[in-house]
Amino acid sequence: MALRSLLDRPLETSIYVSGEYLRKNPDWHVDESPWKAKQLATFLERNKLAPTTVCDIGCGAGEVLAQLQQHLPSCEFTGYEISPQAFRMCQQRVRHKLTFKLADIRDEHAYFDLALLLDVIEHLEDYFTFLREIMRKARSFIFHVPLDLSVQTVARSYGLLKRRALHDHLHYFTKETALRTLVDTGYDIRDYVYTPRSNEMGTEVIQKLLKFPRAALYSIHKDIAVRFLGGYSLLVLASAK
Repeated sequence: MALRSLLDRPLETSIYVSGEYLRKNPDWHVDESPWKAKQLATFLERNKLAPTTVCDIGCGAGEVLAQLQQHLPSCEFTGYEISPQAFRMCQQRVRHKLTFKLADIRDEHAYFDLALLLDVIEHLEDYFTFLREIMRKARSFIFHVPLDLSVQTVARSYGLLKRRALHDHLHYFTKETALRTLVDTGYDIRDYVYTPRSNEMGTEVIQKLLKFPRAALYSIHKDIAVRFLGGYSLLVLASAK
């Protein structure tokens, strides 16, 4: 897709095209990619999924696909990214059966066994329309959604604003609102699990302080731990109705 048409997209995309997001996040979260790929591989095995074609919508620097390819070596992988800066980072990872496109998948004639949307919908101004428009691009979908809304993030004055300032999250979800969003836009939920991003990847002081309380409460009651202390994301397997 031409850069001009990308710039004509809604305001939500401008920071990814202009380079502003790269300035805030210079590694484009590459450091989290092995962890995400491991979560995906475990989730695929749990659901006995063995796709032969996979796309990553909003693939960033492309490292998640590069890592996931080690778990699914016979699979064909395609990453879609609208940011020219992230796309340039993807080129370092091009290899056999792993390609990348500077394109919006909604404008592509493509269909995959599995589409990944990892930490994407919280960035989209109109995620309802987006979710409906990508529905016919794959047989199955895996969404990874940060559950930013919790008692402790709401209680702290900068708990949610930090996610807006650093990571440009426009929307904040709980497990219930994330799942309901997918159902309302026409998806069937097939499975979901929590992923402990903050406990396993967190480096900030608040994350370290909450590590033990989160793990302890999670062992007693998962939903209560996530709802009150936060720090988790939701991995969801879904298909179009």
